[in-house]
Amino acid sequence: MTCCRMGHWACWLMLAWGQGAAQASESWTGWVSWVMDGDTVVLVREGHHEPVKLRIEDIDAPETCQPGGSQSRDTLISLALRKPVQVISHGQDVYGRQIGRLSVNGVDLGAEMVRQGMAWAYKFRTGKGPYAALQRQAQKQKRGLFAAGSAAMSPPVFRKFHGSCHSQDQT
Repeated sequence: MTCCRMGHWACWLMLAWGQGAAQASESWTGWVSWVMDGDTVVLVREGHHEPVKLRIEDIDAPETCQPGGSQSRDTLISLALRKPVQVISHGQDVYGRQIGRLSVNGVDLGAEMVRQGMAWAYKFRTGKGPYAALQRQAQKQKRGLFAAGSAAMSPPVFRKFHGSCHSQDQT
């Protein structure tokens, strides 16, 4: 049955319910078995054996093959590798990765990566992301990727000109 046949209110309720279901979050614990780059880790969920790939929500770290990529990955390694973590998962992205918040002992790792200047606040340009102020502070204080003399290029701009690191590996 289409929205037109059901009436305005029924259609609105179905849309609201659908958006709520898409936004549903799930909390769980696990440990980080691998750090792929500055915003993506592989986790083993407590009580499970299959690894889960998780993209940290609201940040964008440099590609591993771009300047600053190794430093960003190494920072996340020092913060999370082989440590117990708390996850608030908000579903999956188009690549099948879980998307969510990741914390160690109550420290939000997305916020910490941006605070150290090792990742961009994902919604930085709009000024509405939860880490935009942390990014502005890191830039002002020239931390990490924003250090003096650094040619920090955001990952989307890098990919536009150079492609992803993964496409380079396959050539």
